[in-house]
Amino acid sequence: MQSDSQVPGLSFSTGKRRLVLTLLIMIPSAMASAYVGSVLPDKGSTPLELAIIIVYSILFAWISVGFWTAIMGWFTIMRRYDRFAASRALSEPFDPNDFPRTAVLFPICNEDTPRVMAGIKTTYLSLQRTPGAKQFDIHILSDSGSADKWMEEEAAWADLVKELGAQGRIFYRNRKVNLKRKSGNVADFCRRHGSEYTYMAVFDADSVMSGDTLNAMVRIMERRSRIGILQTAPACFGRDTLLGRLQQFANRAYGPMFAAGLHFWQLGDAQYWGHNALIRIEPFMKHCGLPRLSGKPPLGGDILSHDFVEAALMRRAGWEVCLAFDLTGSWEECPPNLLSELKRDRRWCQGNLQHLRLLFTEGLFPAHRVLFLNGAMSYVSALLWFLFLMLSSAEAVIQAVVGPSYFAATRSLFPSWPVWQPLWALILLATTGVLLFFPKILSYLLIVLKTRRSKQFGGAFRLLASIVLDVAFSALLAPIRMLFHSKFVCITLLGRQIGWGSQQRDDRPTTWGEAIRFHGGGALFGLLWGGVVWLYAPYFFWWIAPIVLPIVFSMPLSVLTSHDAPGRWLRRNGLLLIPEETAPAQEIRDVVRFTEEMEAAPTPLDLPREKGFLRALLDPGVNGLRRAQLSRNQRRLNEKARELNAKLVAKILDGGPDALSPDEKLRLLRDPDGLLEVHTRAWTADNGAVRRAWLQQN
Repeated sequence: MQSDSQVPGLSFSTGKRRLVLTLLIMIPSAMASAYVGSVLPDKGSTPLELAIIIVYSILFAWISVGFWTAIMGWFTIMRRYDRFAASRALSEPFDPNDFPRTAVLFPICNEDTPRVMAGIKTTYLSLQRTPGAKQFDIHILSDSGSADKWMEEEAAWADLVKELGAQGRIFYRNRKVNLKRKSGNVADFCRRHGSEYTYMAVFDADSVMSGDTLNAMVRIMERRSRIGILQTAPACFGRDTLLGRLQQFANRAYGPMFAAGLHFWQLGDAQYWGHNALIRIEPFMKHCGLPRLSGKPPLGGDILSHDFVEAALMRRAGWEVCLAFDLTGSWEECPPNLLSELKRDRRWCQGNLQHLRLLFTEGLFPAHRVLFLNGAMSYVSALLWFLFLMLSSAEAVIQAVVGPSYFAATRSLFPSWPVWQPLWALILLATTGVLLFFPKILSYLLIVLKTRRSKQFGGAFRLLASIVLDVAFSALLAPIRMLFHSKFVCITLLGRQIGWGSQQRDDRPTTWGEAIRFHGGGALFGLLWGGVVWLYAPYFFWWIAPIVLPIVFSMPLSVLTSHDAPGRWLRRNGLLLIPEETAPAQEIRDVVRFTEEMEAAPTPLDLPREKGFLRALLDPGVNGLRRAQLSRNQRRLNEKARELNAKLVAKILDGGPDALSPDEKLRLLRDPDGLLEVHTRAWTADNGAVRRAWLQQN
């Protein structure tokens, strides 16, 4: 029996809190803008200085959002009580026999198969230790397009099901047509199986979640009947590269405070991040179908960043979207190097800029319109910072080259004396620094004094040293990210489309060739920018040196942070440690161990697991599995299709597997008779000569 999810005073508190947030942002931003005008030589009277003031005011307001989010998150955790927290529903009685059916979805596309299967195995075994285990099914939803990857995944799934005895509990499907990427994959599941389940937990390929957490989320949704999406705040783990360790440390050290702050301001209007969340299927199917934007990509066509839009549509239909900020046991991995992070950001940038077209969609809640704008600002802010720096540099060079203008265009008895006050500029810089770095101090105090978990970060002193290290590298990498994000915004607005491939999830380092190709242009720009300012306004160069120098040295920084040797050294010395390393949960230990075991597991005929297509031809187990899968819903082929498939069989027997094109390989994998004939001939023709030849070639 479900209880009402409406917490008394929620609507009033939501409006009151957001009014306070608006005032906290707008009033200091107006004051800072006025102060900038007083610092500039011409007091903002020139068009260039006016542009500087406008850009700075927007940026100050932007970073103020993060500052006040951290402040309220700190207070929320310090007082240890929030009457609006979704987790309060866990204190209400719940009969384990009332668990509804829930699907755990793993949408994947050309991912590292052992790591995916290790995460699935970990989540499944963790679920078996909970009361609601029998009500959870796992569905692997594959969009992998190559024959090799498809067969590798299918064989690994069959092995996992056999090992766990999970027949009828873990399912695998490879989509023939990849429409709308992950959102289309989930939508396809809903059309096929949505009526069989009440909830679906949507994961990423690298997601891991404890069974206790999944059970808790279902209990919350059952007790709060108006919640449509319940989002967790995933913790990052599993990286050894320097950049990966920096990111996962920041996530674990500062993330809980910011998540609590987001909850404080958003309440039932939270965002959905696309993974590690539980969704009520019926309203999702009814209200969250994604429209196709008019026009051509990148700003038209299919919506790429589907999650924010789905949350907005769910909220428009009257369902709450909540952030379970205090639920633990939800994990993901972060990008291992800077190039991998930036490639991901380029995709996200395009998707978030598409959201601007939805700002004025009828019926959306104001909070979600702000979230659309906030998502776009995640990247547009970089362009604004870049413009602010360019305008400031131009102002400095003009002042040095042209010199000040003492007399205005209108008649005046007295000259106007431009004044430059370095002390005022330092005060302004310090104020901005407080907004950016004070939350890190609050996080330190929270860990040491309130939660008393500093030992999980290596102790109070090492935690402080790790924060200093994180701040230093953040300052070094921020200008590089700024330059790339500015580029992403510009090329997207200019209509250049991008691909949407799978993410790099291993710790493979960046090569110098890759660094030169991706960072070379930026380094040259940094040299030109710094050189011009040094030549004409050397006093100003030292103000922009912390920005220019990291850009100039972006190539070695990118390579250095991609290697695991510095990260491992820091770990051995107790720096950048996270709780998943010092006190790992059972699920973290399991996924690491299972990944290593699956990577080292032998395959029949000593064929590499990546040679999935060849395994489907030669390995009796994989070949039989593929034909069994086809026999369940195989359609009868017409005469023309049979003739075409017969030609494929003759072609592969004559020229070998590499004689077929990628599309022909996929076609053969959907023909049970052709697969059986190729398999039989490979083992029997000329006493197995075909089989031996194919094995020698691979």
